[in-house]
Amino acid sequence: MNKKSPSILLIYTGGTIGMVNDPHKGTLVPINFSHISDQVPELKKFGFNISSITLEPVIDSSNVDPDKWVIMAGLIEQHYEQHDGFVILHGTDTMAYSASALSFMLENLEKPVIFTGSQLPIGVLRTDGKENLITAIEIAAESNNGIPATPEVCIYFDKKLMRGNRTTKSSAEQFEAFISPNYPCLAEAGLHIKYNRNFIRYPGLRTNLKVNKKLNTDIAVLKLFPGISQKFLKSVINTEGLRALIIETFGSGNAPTYGWFLDELAGFIKRGGIILNVTQCHGGAVEMGLYETSRELLNAGVTSGLDITSEAAVTKMMYLLGKYDDRNKIIEKLGKSLAGEISTNV
Repeated sequence: MNKKSPSILLIYTGGTIGMVNDPHKGTLVPINFSHISDQVPELKKFGFNISSITLEPVIDSSNVDPDKWVIMAGLIEQHYEQHDGFVILHGTDTMAYSASALSFMLENLEKPVIFTGSQLPIGVLRTDGKENLITAIEIAAESNNGIPATPEVCIYFDKKLMRGNRTTKSSAEQFEAFISPNYPCLAEAGLHIKYNRNFIRYPGLRTNLKVNKKLNTDIAVLKLFPGISQKFLKSVINTEGLRALIIETFGSGNAPTYGWFLDELAGFIKRGGIILNVTQCHGGAVEMGLYETSRELLNAGVTSGLDITSEAAVTKMMYLLGKYDDRNKIIEKLGKSLAGEISTNV
């Protein structure tokens, strides 16, 4: 009896990877992904059942928003039973946000959802898109005794597979565009693909996929800088309808100890607002109370983001605000790992 060939769904949302040169216009235009094998004939050698869906219209990743995440998650929900894995082709600029968002939205996920893209269009001779696409598909199809090798939302880029909600874009120039500063890679591709299985999240009891489509965007992100003014802080905190503020602080979670600064934050919290403290640094974690400059934030009621990325902090907050009305419940969930996005032992 022949083993059933893996079935992979490609979802093309837009981005550099899907562009080819139009000889008539002399510009880059999106390709028809139903003919992807014309651009990447190597895909035929897999023997996989590969189908594709293209968002209409395709979107530049700078225009990605929660509505687009709902569409992506909905497509996976719609085709979940018919496919063994999913590869989402996406622009690099906001890929880490989209991968983080889907990691929270796709609850009880048991199949691979691999985001990938490229720095150069797939129609360009030196493109990095072919290797990224080919390996992302191979990883999405990989299983052991019927158990997918990586049953979580990931980003594959330049020979590295990373947990999506641990990833951030670090370069607009290099092929190695993404890093996972606070968590090991899930797999690395060389002559062979080596999986770091100890770091991959495998589901426990089998449960049905649940797609959370309600996201609340009543949040703001405030990056601290030397010289920040009370006037500016007031304008952010007093934004109409604002429910939560993510502050990007210095080092291990430090901020000014000016009285007016702390009073403004404490006032927002007393009015029912939520403030999450994340570090501006690519690597490392918030350790509130380590220094006096973060101890004052702790006393004001600010919540530690631990080692979460800014991208995951934004999308986790939207997800929690959409799911819960209880402020205390949201704060409790911010301190817990929901999809492997934080290390709770830091």
